[in-house]
Amino acid sequence: MREYCTQMEAAKKGIITPEMETVAAKENMEVEILREKVAKGEVVIPCNIMHTSISPEGVGSGLRTKINVNLGISGDCKDYEVEMQKVDMAIRFGAESIMDLSNYGKTNVFRTELIKRSPAMIGTVPMYDAIGYLEKDLLEISAQDFLKVVEAHAKEGVDFMTIHAGINRRTIEAFKRDKRTMNIVSRGGSLLFAWMEMTGNENPFYEYFDDVLEILRKYDVTISIGDALRPGCIDDSSDAGQICELIEIGALTKRAWEKDVQVMVEGPGHMAMNEIEANMKMEKRLCHNAPFYVLGPIVTDIAPGYDHITSAIGGAIAAASGADFLCYVTPAEHLRLPDVNDVKEGIIATKIAAHAADIAKGIKGARDVDNRMAKARHKVEWDEMFAIAMDEEKARRYYESTPPKDRHTCSMCGKMCAVRTTNMILEGKKVEFCTEK
Repeated sequence: MREYCTQMEAAKKGIITPEMETVAAKENMEVEILREKVAKGEVVIPCNIMHTSISPEGVGSGLRTKINVNLGISGDCKDYEVEMQKVDMAIRFGAESIMDLSNYGKTNVFRTELIKRSPAMIGTVPMYDAIGYLEKDLLEISAQDFLKVVEAHAKEGVDFMTIHAGINRRTIEAFKRDKRTMNIVSRGGSLLFAWMEMTGNENPFYEYFDDVLEILRKYDVTISIGDALRPGCIDDSSDAGQICELIEIGALTKRAWEKDVQVMVEGPGHMAMNEIEANMKMEKRLCHNAPFYVLGPIVTDIAPGYDHITSAIGGAIAAASGADFLCYVTPAEHLRLPDVNDVKEGIIATKIAAHAADIAKGIKGARDVDNRMAKARHKVEWDEMFAIAMDEEKARRYYESTPPKDRHTCSMCGKMCAVRTTNMILEGKKVEFCTEK
Protein backbone atom coordinates (compact mmCIF):
# COMPACT_ATOMS: atom_id res chain seq x y z
CA MET A 1 0.00 0.00 0.00
CA ARG A 2 1.27 3.49 -0.86
CA GLU A 3 2.65 5.61 1.95
CA TYR A 4 1.12 8.72 0.40
CA CYS A 5 -2.02 9.93 -1.37
CA THR A 6 -0.54 12.60 -3.65
CA GLN A 7 2.74 13.43 -5.33
CA MET A 8 2.98 16.49 -3.08
CA GLU A 9 2.51 14.46 0.09
CA ALA A 10 5.20 12.01 -1.04
CA ALA A 11 7.57 14.86 -1.85
CA LYS A 12 7.03 16.46 1.56
CA LYS A 13 7.84 13.13 3.20
CA GLY A 14 11.07 12.80 1.20
CA ILE A 15 9.68 9.96 -0.94
CA ILE A 16 10.75 9.80 -4.59
CA THR A 17 7.88 8.31 -6.58
CA PRO A 18 8.09 6.43 -9.90
CA GLU A 19 6.37 9.42 -11.51
CA MET A 20 9.08 11.76 -10.21
CA GLU A 21 11.75 9.46 -11.63
CA THR A 22 10.04 9.48 -15.04
CA VAL A 23 9.69 13.26 -15.10
CA ALA A 24 13.27 13.82 -13.92
CA ALA A 25 14.57 11.61 -16.74
CA LYS A 26 12.48 13.50 -19.32
CA GLU A 27 13.67 16.85 -18.00
CA ASN A 28 17.33 15.85 -17.58
CA MET A 29 17.06 16.97 -13.96
CA GLU A 30 18.29 15.42 -10.74
CA VAL A 31 15.33 13.68 -9.16
CA GLU A 32 16.06 15.11 -5.70
CA ILE A 33 15.84 18.65 -7.09
CA LEU A 34 12.53 17.75 -8.71
CA ARG A 35 11.21 16.28 -5.46
CA GLU A 36 12.04 19.50 -3.62
CA LYS A 37 10.16 21.54 -6.23
CA VAL A 38 7.10 19.28 -5.96
CA ALA A 39 7.19 19.59 -2.16
CA LYS A 40 7.22 23.39 -2.42
CA GLY A 41 4.40 23.44 -4.99
CA GLU A 42 6.67 24.95 -7.67
CA VAL A 43 6.19 21.86 -9.86
CA VAL A 44 3.14 19.64 -10.30
CA ILE A 45 2.94 16.13 -11.72
CA PRO A 46 -0.75 15.74 -12.67
CA CYS A 47 -1.24 11.98 -12.52
CA ASN A 48 -4.54 10.51 -11.32
CA ILE A 49 -4.08 7.09 -9.73
CA MET A 50 -6.85 5.80 -12.07
CA HIS A 51 -5.13 6.96 -15.30
CA THR A 52 -3.03 3.87 -16.02
CA SER A 53 -2.01 4.76 -19.61
CA ILE A 54 -0.37 8.07 -18.67
CA SER A 55 3.26 8.97 -19.31
CA PRO A 56 3.81 11.44 -16.45
CA GLU A 57 4.85 15.02 -17.15
CA GLY A 58 5.93 17.81 -14.86
CA VAL A 59 4.73 21.40 -15.10
CA GLY A 60 6.49 24.24 -13.35
CA SER A 61 9.67 26.08 -12.52
CA GLY A 62 12.83 24.97 -14.34
CA LEU A 63 11.02 22.48 -16.58
CA ARG A 64 10.21 22.58 -20.29
CA THR A 65 7.13 24.63 -21.14
CA LYS A 66 4.24 22.23 -21.72
CA ILE A 67 1.28 22.67 -24.05
CA ASN A 68 -2.39 21.73 -23.77
CA VAL A 69 -4.87 20.88 -26.54
CA ASN A 70 -8.59 21.55 -26.04
CA LEU A 71 -11.19 19.35 -27.73
CA GLY A 72 -14.51 17.69 -26.99
CA ILE A 73 -18.11 17.14 -28.05
CA SER A 74 -20.57 20.02 -28.47
CA GLY A 75 -24.23 20.20 -29.43
CA ASP A 76 -23.45 21.38 -32.97
CA CYS A 77 -20.49 19.03 -33.50
CA LYS A 78 -20.98 15.64 -31.85
CA ASP A 79 -18.83 13.41 -34.07
CA TYR A 80 -16.86 11.21 -31.66
CA GLU A 81 -14.68 9.82 -34.45
CA VAL A 82 -13.51 13.29 -35.49
CA GLU A 83 -12.70 14.19 -31.89
CA MET A 84 -10.62 11.03 -31.58
CA GLN A 85 -8.75 12.03 -34.75
CA LYS A 86 -7.90 15.26 -32.95
CA VAL A 87 -6.69 13.22 -29.97
CA ASP A 88 -4.42 11.21 -32.25
CA MET A 89 -3.14 14.45 -33.81
CA ALA A 90 -2.33 15.90 -30.38
CA ILE A 91 -0.45 12.77 -29.30
CA ARG A 92 1.41 12.54 -32.62
CA PHE A 93 2.76 16.07 -32.31
CA GLY A 94 3.77 15.67 -28.68
CA ALA A 95 1.15 17.65 -26.77
CA GLU A 96 1.67 16.86 -23.11
CA SER A 97 -1.95 17.57 -22.15
CA ILE A 98 -5.45 17.19 -23.57
CA MET A 99 -8.46 18.92 -22.04
CA ASP A 100 -11.87 17.40 -22.70
CA LEU A 101 -14.24 20.36 -22.81
CA SER A 102 -17.26 18.32 -23.88
CA ASN A 103 -20.55 19.97 -22.97
CA TYR A 104 -23.14 17.85 -24.73
CA GLY A 105 -24.91 14.65 -23.69
CA LYS A 106 -23.26 11.91 -21.64
CA THR A 107 -19.73 13.17 -21.97
CA ASN A 108 -18.21 10.32 -19.98
CA VAL A 109 -18.44 8.04 -23.05
CA PHE A 110 -15.85 10.13 -24.88
CA ARG A 111 -13.83 10.93 -21.76
CA THR A 112 -13.53 7.30 -20.65
CA GLU A 113 -12.11 6.28 -24.01
CA LEU A 114 -9.80 9.31 -24.01
CA ILE A 115 -8.36 8.42 -20.60
CA LYS A 116 -7.99 4.77 -21.59
CA ARG A 117 -5.87 5.46 -24.68
CA SER A 118 -4.04 8.73 -23.92
CA PRO A 119 -0.47 8.91 -22.57
CA ALA A 120 -1.00 12.69 -22.22
CA MET A 121 -2.42 14.09 -18.99
CA ILE A 122 -6.15 14.72 -19.19
CA GLY A 123 -7.94 17.79 -17.89
CA THR A 124 -11.60 18.73 -17.61
CA VAL A 125 -13.85 21.55 -16.43
CA PRO A 126 -16.53 19.85 -14.30
CA MET A 127 -18.70 22.97 -14.47
CA TYR A 128 -19.17 22.41 -18.22
CA ASP A 129 -20.45 18.91 -17.60
CA ALA A 130 -22.78 19.65 -14.70
CA ILE A 131 -25.96 20.25 -16.70
CA GLY A 132 -25.55 17.21 -18.96
CA TYR A 133 -24.32 14.88 -16.22
CA LEU A 134 -26.99 15.84 -13.71
CA GLU A 135 -29.75 16.37 -16.30
CA LYS A 136 -30.84 19.50 -14.44
CA ASP A 137 -31.16 23.10 -15.48
CA LEU A 138 -28.68 25.52 -13.92
CA LEU A 139 -31.06 26.95 -11.33
CA GLU A 140 -32.00 23.46 -10.12
CA ILE A 141 -28.41 22.40 -9.39
CA SER A 142 -27.37 22.44 -5.72
CA ALA A 143 -23.91 23.05 -4.30
CA GLN A 144 -23.55 19.36 -3.49
CA ASP A 145 -24.54 18.46 -7.04
CA PHE A 146 -21.50 20.33 -8.35
CA LEU A 147 -19.26 18.32 -6.04
CA LYS A 148 -20.78 15.08 -7.35
CA VAL A 149 -19.56 15.97 -10.85
CA VAL A 150 -16.05 16.66 -9.51
CA GLU A 151 -15.99 13.25 -7.86
CA ALA A 152 -17.29 11.52 -11.00
CA HIS A 153 -14.49 13.02 -13.10
CA ALA A 154 -11.91 12.09 -10.48
CA LYS A 155 -13.09 8.46 -10.41
CA GLU A 156 -12.84 8.28 -14.22
CA GLY A 157 -9.15 9.16 -14.10
CA VAL A 158 -8.95 12.89 -14.90
CA ASP A 159 -5.49 14.21 -13.99
CA PHE A 160 -6.32 17.88 -13.44
CA MET A 161 -9.52 19.88 -13.22
CA THR A 162 -10.19 23.52 -13.89
CA ILE A 163 -12.28 24.66 -10.94
CA HIS A 164 -13.30 28.32 -10.79
CA ALA A 165 -13.02 28.70 -7.03
CA GLY A 166 -11.64 32.25 -7.06
CA ILE A 167 -14.81 33.98 -8.22
CA ASN A 168 -16.70 34.82 -5.03
CA ARG A 169 -18.78 37.67 -3.66
CA ARG A 170 -15.75 39.92 -3.26
CA THR A 171 -14.45 39.40 -6.79
CA ILE A 172 -17.91 39.85 -8.28
CA GLU A 173 -18.24 43.15 -6.45
CA ALA A 174 -14.96 44.32 -8.01
CA PHE A 175 -16.08 43.07 -11.43
CA LYS A 176 -19.37 44.96 -11.25
CA ARG A 177 -17.81 48.13 -9.94
CA ASP A 178 -15.07 48.31 -12.60
CA LYS A 179 -17.11 48.20 -15.82
CA ARG A 180 -15.76 45.96 -18.57
CA THR A 181 -16.01 45.97 -22.35
CA MET A 182 -16.44 42.18 -22.64
CA ASN A 183 -17.69 41.28 -19.15
CA ILE A 184 -17.11 37.55 -18.41
CA VAL A 185 -15.83 35.37 -21.26
CA SER A 186 -14.98 32.24 -19.27
CA ARG A 187 -17.69 29.68 -19.98
CA GLY A 188 -17.37 28.07 -16.56
CA GLY A 189 -17.04 31.45 -14.90
CA SER A 190 -20.17 32.79 -16.59
CA LEU A 191 -22.20 29.75 -15.51
CA LEU A 192 -21.08 30.14 -11.91
CA PHE A 193 -21.75 33.88 -12.02
CA ALA A 194 -25.26 33.20 -13.34
CA TRP A 195 -25.88 30.53 -10.67
CA MET A 196 -24.68 32.82 -7.89
CA GLU A 197 -26.77 35.76 -9.09
CA MET A 198 -29.91 33.66 -9.60
CA THR A 199 -29.68 31.80 -6.28
CA GLY A 200 -28.09 34.49 -4.13
CA ASN A 201 -25.60 31.90 -2.87
CA GLU A 202 -21.81 31.94 -2.62
CA ASN A 203 -19.76 30.09 -5.24
CA PRO A 204 -20.06 26.43 -4.16
CA PHE A 205 -16.47 25.67 -5.17
CA TYR A 206 -15.32 28.49 -2.89
CA GLU A 207 -17.75 27.82 -0.03
CA TYR A 208 -17.01 24.08 -0.01
CA PHE A 209 -13.38 24.31 -1.10
CA ASP A 210 -12.20 21.92 1.62
CA ASP A 211 -14.68 19.29 0.40
CA VAL A 212 -13.40 19.74 -3.15
CA LEU A 213 -9.84 19.25 -1.91
CA GLU A 214 -10.75 16.02 -0.12
CA ILE A 215 -12.07 14.57 -3.39
CA LEU A 216 -9.01 15.68 -5.36
CA ARG A 217 -6.59 14.39 -2.73
CA LYS A 218 -8.15 10.92 -2.74
CA TYR A 219 -7.35 10.40 -6.45
CA ASP A 220 -4.31 12.70 -6.66
CA VAL A 221 -6.03 15.13 -9.02
CA THR A 222 -4.27 18.46 -9.53
CA ILE A 223 -6.50 21.50 -9.15
CA SER A 224 -6.09 24.08 -11.87
CA ILE A 225 -7.70 27.11 -10.27
CA GLY A 226 -9.61 28.75 -13.10
CA ASP A 227 -9.62 32.44 -13.88
CA ALA A 228 -13.32 33.14 -14.26
CA LEU A 229 -12.60 36.86 -14.69
CA ARG A 230 -9.82 36.53 -17.25
CA PRO A 231 -9.87 39.39 -19.77
CA GLY A 232 -11.72 38.64 -23.01
CA CYS A 233 -10.26 41.62 -24.85
CA ILE A 234 -7.13 43.69 -24.43
CA ASP A 235 -9.22 46.60 -23.08
CA ASP A 236 -10.15 44.51 -20.02
CA SER A 237 -6.71 43.17 -19.11
CA SER A 238 -5.15 43.84 -15.70
CA ASP A 239 -8.38 45.30 -14.35
CA ALA A 240 -9.75 45.16 -10.81
CA GLY A 241 -11.78 41.97 -11.36
CA GLN A 242 -8.85 40.02 -12.76
CA ILE A 243 -6.44 41.12 -10.03
CA CYS A 244 -8.98 40.70 -7.22
CA GLU A 245 -9.61 37.11 -8.33
CA LEU A 246 -5.86 36.42 -8.54
CA ILE A 247 -5.48 37.52 -4.91
CA GLU A 248 -8.23 35.09 -3.89
CA ILE A 249 -6.55 32.32 -5.92
CA GLY A 250 -3.30 32.93 -4.05
CA ALA A 251 -5.05 32.27 -0.74
CA LEU A 252 -6.75 29.15 -2.14
CA THR A 253 -3.39 27.86 -3.37
CA LYS A 254 -2.03 27.82 0.17
CA ARG A 255 -5.15 26.06 1.44
CA ALA A 256 -4.75 23.34 -1.19
CA TRP A 257 -1.08 22.83 -0.35
CA GLU A 258 -1.99 22.38 3.31
CA LYS A 259 -4.08 19.39 2.16
CA ASP A 260 -1.23 18.11 -0.08
CA VAL A 261 -3.22 18.85 -3.23
CA GLN A 262 -1.14 19.98 -6.20
CA VAL A 263 -2.06 23.36 -7.71
CA MET A 264 -1.81 25.13 -11.05
CA VAL A 265 -3.09 28.67 -11.52
CA GLU A 266 -4.81 29.75 -14.72
CA GLY A 267 -4.27 33.14 -16.32
CA PRO A 268 -5.25 35.42 -19.19
CA GLY A 269 -6.67 35.63 -21.75
CA HIS A 270 -6.35 38.70 -23.99
CA MET A 271 -3.54 41.10 -23.13
CA ALA A 272 -1.36 43.70 -24.84
CA MET A 273 2.26 42.66 -25.19
CA ASN A 274 3.59 45.32 -22.84
CA GLU A 275 1.49 43.97 -19.93
CA ILE A 276 2.39 40.28 -20.20
CA GLU A 277 5.68 40.15 -18.33
CA ALA A 278 4.30 42.12 -15.37
CA ASN A 279 1.27 39.81 -15.16
CA MET A 280 3.46 36.70 -15.13
CA LYS A 281 5.61 38.09 -12.31
CA MET A 282 2.51 39.21 -10.38
CA GLU A 283 0.98 35.73 -10.56
CA LYS A 284 4.18 34.12 -9.31
CA ARG A 285 4.30 36.62 -6.43
CA LEU A 286 0.64 36.48 -5.41
CA CYS A 287 0.30 32.71 -5.91
CA HIS A 288 3.57 31.75 -4.21
CA ASN A 289 5.35 30.51 -7.35
CA ALA A 290 2.69 27.95 -8.23
CA PRO A 291 2.86 26.79 -11.87
CA PHE A 292 1.08 29.22 -14.20
CA TYR A 293 -1.16 28.01 -17.03
CA VAL A 294 -2.14 30.64 -19.64
CA LEU A 295 -4.49 30.78 -22.60
CA GLY A 296 -2.41 32.68 -25.14
CA PRO A 297 -2.42 35.49 -24.19
CA ILE A 298 -3.94 36.84 -27.40
CA VAL A 299 -2.17 40.14 -28.08
CA THR A 300 -4.63 41.80 -30.47
CA ASP A 301 -8.36 41.38 -30.98
CA ILE A 302 -8.62 42.01 -34.75
CA ALA A 303 -7.29 38.77 -36.29
CA PRO A 304 -10.07 36.13 -36.26
CA GLY A 305 -8.88 33.24 -38.39
CA TYR A 306 -5.29 33.88 -37.30
CA ASP A 307 -5.58 33.71 -33.54
CA HIS A 308 -3.12 30.81 -33.41
CA ILE A 309 -0.57 33.47 -34.41
CA THR A 310 -1.76 36.22 -32.04
CA SER A 311 -1.74 33.59 -29.28
CA ALA A 312 1.71 32.24 -30.12
CA ILE A 313 3.16 35.74 -29.90
CA GLY A 314 1.68 36.23 -26.44
CA GLY A 315 2.47 32.68 -25.36
CA ALA A 316 6.15 33.03 -26.22
CA ILE A 317 6.40 36.25 -24.20
CA ALA A 318 4.41 34.75 -21.31
CA ALA A 319 6.47 31.57 -21.08
CA ALA A 320 9.76 33.47 -21.41
CA SER A 321 8.53 35.64 -18.52
CA GLY A 322 7.63 32.75 -16.22
CA ALA A 323 4.49 30.94 -17.45
CA ASP A 324 4.90 27.16 -17.33
CA PHE A 325 2.00 25.80 -19.39
CA LEU A 326 0.43 27.13 -22.60
CA CYS A 327 -3.09 26.32 -23.73
CA TYR A 328 -3.19 26.19 -27.51
CA VAL A 329 -5.38 28.45 -29.61
CA THR A 330 -6.45 27.46 -33.12
CA PRO A 331 -7.31 29.54 -36.21
CA ALA A 332 -10.95 28.77 -35.42
CA GLU A 333 -10.89 30.58 -32.05
CA HIS A 334 -13.85 32.97 -31.72
CA LEU A 335 -15.40 31.47 -34.89
CA ARG A 336 -16.30 27.76 -34.57
CA LEU A 337 -15.29 24.39 -33.18
CA PRO A 338 -11.85 23.61 -34.67
CA ASP A 339 -11.49 20.83 -37.23
CA VAL A 340 -8.55 18.42 -37.40
CA ASN A 341 -6.43 20.78 -39.50
CA ASP A 342 -7.17 23.69 -37.12
CA VAL A 343 -6.00 21.52 -34.24
CA LYS A 344 -2.72 20.80 -36.03
CA GLU A 345 -2.12 24.49 -36.77
CA GLY A 346 -2.84 25.39 -33.15
CA ILE A 347 -0.54 22.69 -31.78
CA ILE A 348 2.39 23.67 -33.99
CA ALA A 349 2.00 27.39 -33.27
CA THR A 350 1.90 26.74 -29.53
CA LYS A 351 4.84 24.32 -29.62
CA ILE A 352 6.87 26.99 -31.43
CA ALA A 353 6.01 29.49 -28.69
CA ALA A 354 6.87 27.01 -25.92
CA HIS A 355 10.17 25.99 -27.49
CA ALA A 356 11.22 29.57 -28.22
CA ALA A 357 10.51 30.44 -24.58
CA ASP A 358 12.52 27.47 -23.33
CA ILE A 359 15.51 28.71 -25.32
CA ALA A 360 15.07 32.18 -23.81
CA LYS A 361 14.75 30.74 -20.29
CA GLY A 362 17.90 28.66 -20.72
CA ILE A 363 16.16 25.33 -20.12
CA LYS A 364 18.83 22.64 -20.18
CA GLY A 365 19.09 21.05 -23.62
CA ALA A 366 16.51 23.31 -25.26
CA ARG A 367 18.96 24.59 -27.89
CA ASP A 368 20.26 21.15 -28.83
CA VAL A 369 17.70 20.47 -31.55
CA ASP A 370 18.22 23.95 -33.04
CA ASN A 371 21.95 23.29 -33.17
CA ARG A 372 21.33 20.00 -34.99
CA MET A 373 19.17 21.84 -37.51
CA ALA A 374 21.87 24.47 -38.03
CA LYS A 375 24.44 21.76 -38.75
CA ALA A 376 22.10 20.03 -41.20
CA ARG A 377 21.48 23.34 -42.98
CA HIS A 378 25.22 24.02 -43.08
CA LYS A 379 25.67 20.71 -44.90
CA VAL A 380 22.51 21.34 -47.00
CA GLU A 381 21.27 17.86 -46.02
CA TRP A 382 17.56 18.08 -46.75
CA ASP A 383 16.45 14.69 -45.41
CA GLU A 384 18.23 15.43 -42.15
CA MET A 385 16.52 18.83 -41.95
CA PHE A 386 13.11 17.28 -42.55
CA ALA A 387 13.69 14.68 -39.83
CA ILE A 388 14.58 17.39 -37.30
CA ALA A 389 11.71 19.72 -38.29
CA MET A 390 8.76 20.15 -35.93
CA ASP A 391 6.43 19.24 -38.82
CA GLU A 392 8.42 16.96 -41.14
CA GLU A 393 5.58 16.36 -43.58
CA LYS A 394 4.88 20.04 -44.22
CA ALA A 395 8.57 20.95 -44.59
CA ARG A 396 9.12 18.16 -47.12
CA ARG A 397 5.93 19.01 -49.02
CA TYR A 398 6.92 22.67 -49.35
CA TYR A 399 10.39 21.80 -50.57
CA GLU A 400 9.18 19.26 -53.12
CA SER A 401 6.36 21.49 -54.42
CA THR A 402 8.90 23.49 -56.47
CA PRO A 403 11.94 21.23 -56.69
CA PRO A 404 15.26 22.87 -57.60
CA LYS A 405 17.53 21.56 -60.34
CA ASP A 406 20.36 21.34 -57.81
CA ARG A 407 19.38 19.36 -54.68
CA HIS A 408 22.01 21.30 -52.72
CA THR A 409 19.85 24.44 -52.92
CA CYS A 410 16.16 25.35 -52.79
CA SER A 411 14.03 27.05 -55.44
CA MET A 412 14.25 30.48 -53.76
CA CYS A 413 17.97 31.14 -54.21
CA GLY A 414 19.01 28.39 -56.60
CA LYS A 415 22.74 28.49 -57.32
CA MET A 416 22.95 31.82 -55.46
CA CYS A 417 22.31 30.04 -52.16
CA ALA A 418 24.51 31.79 -49.60
CA VAL A 419 25.29 28.56 -47.78
CA ARG A 420 26.30 26.80 -51.01
CA THR A 421 28.46 29.72 -52.12
CA THR A 422 30.29 30.02 -48.81
CA ASN A 423 30.81 26.26 -48.50
CA MET A 424 32.30 26.08 -52.00
CA ILE A 425 34.71 28.96 -51.40
CA LEU A 426 35.86 27.53 -48.06
CA GLU A 427 36.42 24.20 -49.82
CA GLY A 428 38.65 25.95 -52.38
CA LYS A 429 36.17 25.57 -55.24
CA LYS A 430 35.30 28.08 -57.94
CA VAL A 431 31.78 29.62 -57.91
CA GLU A 432 30.17 30.11 -61.32
CA PHE A 433 26.65 31.27 -62.14
CA CYS A 434 26.61 31.96 -65.89
CA THR A 435 27.53 28.53 -67.21
CA GLU A 436 25.52 25.33 -67.07
CA LYS A 437 27.52 22.39 -65.84
